[in-house]
This record gives sequence, C-alpha cells and structure tokens, in this order.
Amino acid sequence: MLRKLIPFRLILALALVSIANAYAQKSTRILEPSVFKNPSSNYGIRCWWWWLNGNIDKETITRDLEEMKAKGFSGACIFDAGGAEQRGNDQVPEGPMFGSPAWRELYVHAIREADRLGLVMSMSIQSGWNLGGPDVTPAETAKQVVFTETKVKGGSAVTIELPLPEVRYDYYRDIVVLAIPSRTFTNRAPISDFKNKAATREVGGSAPETRPLLTDIPGTPGEEDASVKQVLNITRFVTNGKLSWKAPAGEWTVLRMGFTPTDAEVSTSSGKWQGHVIDYLSDKHFNRYWDTHVEPLLKAIGPMAGKTLRYLQTDSFEAGGLNWSDGFEKEFIRLRGYDPVPYLPVLAGKIIGDREVSNRFLADLRKTLGDLISEKHYGTFAKRASAYGIGLQPESAGPHAGPFDGLKNYGHSEIMMSEFWSPSPHRARPVDRFFVKQAGSAAKIFNKKLVGAESFTTIGPHWNDVMWSDMKPSADHEFCAGLNLVYLHTFTASPKAMGLPGQEYFAGTHFNPNVTWWNQSTEFIKYLTRCQYLLQQGTSVADVLYYYGDHSPNIGRLKEDDPAGALPGFDYDLINEDRLLALEVKDGKLFLPHGVSYRVLALPDHKTLSLAALTKIEALVNAGAVVIGNKTATTASLVKYPASELSVKKIADALWGNEGQPAGSRKVGKGLVVWGKTAADYLRSAGVAFDMEIVEKETGSRYDYIHRNVENTDFYFISSQNRAASKMTAAFRISGKQPELWNAVTGEVKPAASFTQKDGITYVPLQFDPYGSVFVVFQSDISKDQNGTASMNYPEYKHKTTLHGAWNVAFDTNWGGPSNAVFNELTSWSDRNEEGIKFYSGKAVYSKKFDAETVVSAGMPVYLDLGDVKDIGIARVILNGQDLGILWAPPLRVNVSGVLQEKDNELKVEVTNTWRNRLIGDRTKPAEKKLTKTNVKVLDSWQLTPSGLLGPVRLLVAGDK
Repeated sequence: MLRKLIPFRLILALALVSIANAYAQKSTRILEPSVFKNPSSNYGIRCWWWWLNGNIDKETITRDLEEMKAKGFSGACIFDAGGAEQRGNDQVPEGPMFGSPAWRELYVHAIREADRLGLVMSMSIQSGWNLGGPDVTPAETAKQVVFTETKVKGGSAVTIELPLPEVRYDYYRDIVVLAIPSRTFTNRAPISDFKNKAATREVGGSAPETRPLLTDIPGTPGEEDASVKQVLNITRFVTNGKLSWKAPAGEWTVLRMGFTPTDAEVSTSSGKWQGHVIDYLSDKHFNRYWDTHVEPLLKAIGPMAGKTLRYLQTDSFEAGGLNWSDGFEKEFIRLRGYDPVPYLPVLAGKIIGDREVSNRFLADLRKTLGDLISEKHYGTFAKRASAYGIGLQPESAGPHAGPFDGLKNYGHSEIMMSEFWSPSPHRARPVDRFFVKQAGSAAKIFNKKLVGAESFTTIGPHWNDVMWSDMKPSADHEFCAGLNLVYLHTFTASPKAMGLPGQEYFAGTHFNPNVTWWNQSTEFIKYLTRCQYLLQQGTSVADVLYYYGDHSPNIGRLKEDDPAGALPGFDYDLINEDRLLALEVKDGKLFLPHGVSYRVLALPDHKTLSLAALTKIEALVNAGAVVIGNKTATTASLVKYPASELSVKKIADALWGNEGQPAGSRKVGKGLVVWGKTAADYLRSAGVAFDMEIVEKETGSRYDYIHRNVENTDFYFISSQNRAASKMTAAFRISGKQPELWNAVTGEVKPAASFTQKDGITYVPLQFDPYGSVFVVFQSDISKDQNGTASMNYPEYKHKTTLHGAWNVAFDTNWGGPSNAVFNELTSWSDRNEEGIKFYSGKAVYSKKFDAETVVSAGMPVYLDLGDVKDIGIARVILNGQDLGILWAPPLRVNVSGVLQEKDNELKVEVTNTWRNRLIGDRTKPAEKKLTKTNVKVLDSWQLTPSGLLGPVRLLVAGDK
C-alpha cells in the first residue's frame, strides 16, 4: 500500500513545485497588465486648478475636487491667478485676495476636502507669477545697475555734484563711483547684444540658444576705454552725491554707478495682488516673503502640510532682466574669485581691458546671477519647504531665458516641472511648444521620479481643441521626452453663478466640469493614466550624455534639437556643470552616484568650457571614458585669467593633440577622445547597435520613442506623429524576451505574434492608428532563437455592410435642441437649417434599428466602426442595451461580437461637441435670450464647427490576411 502511495505523493509534490514555480515566475513580472488596464488613481493626472481672480466658493471647491476624484485625478495645484480679462475678454468678479483671512478659509476648506478624498495637493505661493506681491517694497524687489557719466578735467581739485542715475519707485543705492580716462571713438562697434549680455532683459521666451552671448566681434587694438589698472575707485571722495577730488591730469569720465528696482511686476494676478517682483538674488527677501505669506498658510492646515499639501509651486520666470542686489559684489568675489568693481564700467557700455576681457566679465556676471538665483531663491525655497516635509515643483528652468542655469535650478525640485503647448497660433512651431526634454534629463541626473508639465497650454481660439489630434499627439511627443505627470492647463474653478460655460482664463485648453464633454473625458484621462503608470516605472535609458555647457542663461531645448547628434537611434540626456563634476567612470561607462550610466559624453560645439569642467573631462578620459567633441579653445571667463587659458591649452593639447584635423580620435589614458563625428556615428562605428531603429517605414512618416528599464524589464513607448494611419518595423536592442504590445488607448495587452530575433536584435512589425502609440514591453524570458509564429500583429478589418437610412437624433431641449429630429443622412449639425441644431452644443443621441444576419453568420469577430465624429470626436456606443464604452481616438471602432444580433439590433450613439457652436449662436442675442454665459469674448471671426456623427457607420469583420 505504501509503495502505491509514493508515486502519488511524488506527483503531488511535483505539482506543488510546478505551481510554486509558476507563481514565482508570475510574481517576477514587474509590469502588470491588470494594473495597466485599470490603473490606480495614484498614477492619475493633475491640474492647474485656477482660482480665477479669487472668485471661488466652498461649494465650487467641493464640487471640483469630487469631480477630479471621480475622473481618476491624483491631485491638483491650487493656483490663484487673474487673466480673465486679457485678449479682450471680460473681467470676472473679484474674490478674496490671496492669503487674506477669507482666502485662507477657502484654502483650508480645499485642503481638508482633498485630504478626505485622498488627493495630492500642490499650491502656488502667490497669485499670478513672477514671485512678488503688494507688500514687496522697492528694497526687496529685483534690481539692476544704473549709472550717470560726468566729464571732469584733471590737474586740480574738482568739486561737483554728480547727477543721480535713473531712480525707480523712489529707491536707489550707490554701488561705486569710478573714474576712467575720457576717450572719444569714431564708429566703434558696441559690445554685441549688449542688453542680453548685461542681463537687463530676458534673452527670449522659447528656450533660445544663448551660447552666442559668449562671443563678440573681433577686437580692434586701441578701442578700449581703459585698462583695468586705469579704472580708479574714487567712492571715498564722494559724500551725498558730491565729488571732491583732486583729479590727476587729463580728461576723466566719472561714472556714478548704483542700482534701482527693475520695472518688473507680478504678472496675471488676481484683484489687488499687484506689486513688485521679488529680488531673486536674495535669501533675506525670500525669507521675509515666506514668513509673511507662506508660513501662515502652512500652519493653518496643521498636519496636512506635508501629508495632503505635498508640493509648493511658483510659475515660470518671466520677470525680464536683473543684474544686481545688495552685497552682490561680495557674492561675486565668493563665486568667481575676483573683484568685479574695476569691470563695472562694462555695464555702462565701456570696454575695459579689451573687448574679449569685457565680454568675459559679462559671462561671469551672468553665471554669478545664475548661481545666486539657484542658491538664494530656489535653494532657500526648498529649505523652507522641507521643514514641513514639502517638496518643490516650480517652473524654475524656462522656457523664458532669465539669467539662470535651468538644470541647476531643477536641482532643488522634487517634481521636475516644465510645460508644453497644444497647437496654438501663439506657438505654432515645435521649437516654441515643447520644453520637457530638459526636465526629463533633470529627473535622471538628480535621481527624481516625477517629470511634470503644464500641459495643453494654448493662446488663441477657445473650446476648439480635439483630444485625438491636438492633445494626444502633444502629450505623446513629450512622453517621449520624459514626461510622466500631466498637469492640465487649465482647470478653471467656476461658481454656479457664473453660468455655463462659466468663467475661464484667457489661455489654455479648457478642461473642467463645465465643458460639455466632461463626463465623456474618462477614457482620454485613462489613456494618460495608463501611460503615466508605465512611464513612472524605472529609469529612462540613454546612451549619450550631453554636457550643455557652463554658461548662463542656459536652458535645454526640445528633444529634436539633438545637440549631440544621437537621434533617431539613440537617446540622450542633458547634464550641467554641477552634475558633470560628480561623474565617475567604471568599465568604460560614465556613472552618476545614484547608478545611472551612459556610454559616451558629448561636448557642446562652441569649444568653450570652464576650467573646472575641462579638468574633470581630462580625469574622466584618463579613467576610461569616451568623450566626443571639438577641442576646447577657451573658458570665456576671467576666472584665473589669463593663466586659465594656458591651462586650457595644456589640457586640450593633452586630450586632442596638436594636429588640428577636422575629424579623428585619440587614445588618452584608458579612454578615448573623438571629434568630427556625431555621437550616433561614433557608437555605430564602435559596434553599438541602435537602441531602437525603424528599419522599414512609409515615406515621410515620423516617430519618436522613449526606452525605460525597471529591474529585468525593458519597455519602449513609441509615438506616431502622423495624422494618417501608418506601418513600420522597429528593431530593438533586446533579445531573449517576448515582445508584448500594450495599447494605452484600450488597455489591451497581447504578446506580439510576429517578431524576429537576430544578432541580439528583436524586430517587431507595428501598425499605428492616426497619431497612434504603443508600449512594446520585454519582460518574459524566451529563447534567443525563438521567433514569432504569425506574419502580422494586427488583424485585418474587412467591410461587411454600411448602416444606411435614417437616424433619429434626440437633443437636449434645455440647450435649444429639438427633442427629436430625423437625419435621413449623416450630416453635420452646423449644416442643418434648424437653429436649435445648427447652433447646438452638448450631447445628442443617435438611434437606429438594423439587421445583421449575414454579418453574424460569418462567425468572425465583428466590429462597429463609426467613421467620422465631430467636433471633439467623442462618442459612446450602446448596442442592444449594452454600454460598449466611450470612443475618442480614431478609428472609432468597437468589438460587438456576442452583442450583435441577427435581427432587430438597437444602436444608440451618444455624440458630444464643444461649446463653440452654441456660443456663436448666442453671440448676437440679448443677454436674457442667451443660453450661455461666459466672460470669454465670442469673436466675429469664430466659425461654426462641423459637429455630430458623420459616418459612414459600418460593420467590419476581423481576421488574419
């Protein structure tokens, strides 16, 4: 009997081991399809929650937060701001001023409600942007250098009243009084681009290229106003503006130099929250602002500070120029190691030493400004917030090119916050719309998880954005640059009294409970959430690290700028001077302290590096790194000048040699220096396969990707930036893993049936819907010689029948539509003669009965395809009483297998358009006859948009070729 039991026990034991192994194998999966299908709201989107002109109440606060929670948001950023009245729109009622007792009561209510709902909250620490406010005194505001010139004749005692430089807001302080020999020049060219070099204005608003500021036209002997030694500091001879000085013989120009506030003011603020912009160079002034305005707000919510209110925000720097502050000369000496005072005449347009010396001083000035903005402003901000366990998410790195280093500022952030725009007349070109690449790099080099962005910003027409063609491809583009947390711009809070569509900001894609399609937005939100679930896992993969220089201003541009020449087959990250100095080399790769690595370091092509950066690069190469770039020629700085240039030449000669060939390579120590090649050219020549390569595609088609790795799993997000459907074959530098196709639009996950492995590369044929996207996931082990068993990864759809004939369409009578209308053919509402249809906005329900014997009898999967739906392109399908969900991205197609009947099918299609047509219909009506109410001006130029179900509505069957 015992002998007979043993085999059974053995079988049972083996079965248990098998189950355990299967469970263990399953448990090693990092990315779960079930979570992807229905991701937690922890991965949900957030929004700029616009408290417009402070016009908000508790009822609206609760309604908005509950609606966010219901739609799967993970949180919101309270953003009190104005801007209702810009671009000719009407102002909205003024609510409580930011920080006032009444405003604080609303804010506390908001945080309590968010805590109840489990939402993560952020808050902008003022109303509007450019940090400042009504109590920022002239002494606390941003400042710049001003001066007057007085000619005096030397050789005897001079007593003269020095004229006061320009004084703004009754505030002025002297810095120094200097005297230089008077000289007259005929047609001497000024220092080029002087205002930008002197930081008296922003260089530009769309992450401009700023390296040209490091150079000037060639100097001419004798064009200088004075040598450095000829600059005399005569401040001690001045009392209350009166100079009493025994001037040396000759003609002298006396420069009275001081500082006064800039004219920068808080932008787009609510009500009475107007005032000066704070001095970004001063921790003292920031701390005073914090103690007055921020600390009380944090104390008011007690333990919810750091628990529910998790982040603090300031918006983008758009404050123009600033170039001085109290004690700036001492900070300059600390940071640059030399006294700036003898060079200050350069800020008066003089040339001191020579043109190159003057230009170098201006570069040092801007770099010092950038260092102080990072340290004194954002660093102090982070320090004060951290005392409450709160992180920062400021837009601290552009795209407006203030005098700062964008990556350096990001070093103080917890969420790397940037921005991107939907197509907009205001920013039509990609270079003016996309700015997330720098933030994505910052997250990587500073070891942070979240890359956020003010998303879908526009300035231009209102209520005309289309999810699939405007919002989706814009978000997908930036997902490929590193984005993994969308902040809608903008979600405007609108009290009931403001009507519908209600009050709105002058800019941004309107995305809130007052839009007509709010309840149909869930699938688009789920798309973004699915993407964010995956893109918040692990770390992005890049082979190339691009050093973007040590100058200021310095702001990373859009991904396609590709300064290292890595694209399209390799990806790259940006790094700044601080993090460059932290790099180490292991086994020929470059590593940051937290473990991320790169194959090569690429240098900027302007041949300018700080001595610290070049010294570090020499050490990296000697330790085994590959560095790609032109031979360094200068520091463009006065730090340790002129000895610095001798050091540069010595190190550069050691690295690049003396041959001066346009292209080549040189072994140095354990490493290699390469020049005259792009990063991609070098990597391919070194036998490195593309990370992802498109080996077959249709002419003119465009794609982008990002590759992330988490433990033993690699995955690629691929975006088609093509308006039409397209096909291509992607080659991935992965082998021994089963490729899986994860569709974020539908949540469907399936193994790729068609793929080939060869020489360490996996080839996968892919198909994309218009502006389509896919995650290709590699996480399950397979043999490296295993290939797919099918010829394609997508079914072929064949047309079986079109649903012809009349449709009944029910409109909402509360919004002017008829309770029922017959459409004998599918045409746009805007083409109908009935006013209630032509100008209708909102939801309408199309109904139709039909038979489908031949389709059902075919025994193949059947799909209903709606064809074209206008204007925003959203439709819900209900067949035979079964809700088949919301469609928003073409093709608007849904599987009806098992629901479709041979006879008497009842189809309902709910279609929603935007507010635009109803607003146009109300444009000329008196207020009492209008159905809509908003502060946004409906322009005469607005045209009706095609709306409704346009079809053709077809039944398709799906199968392999």
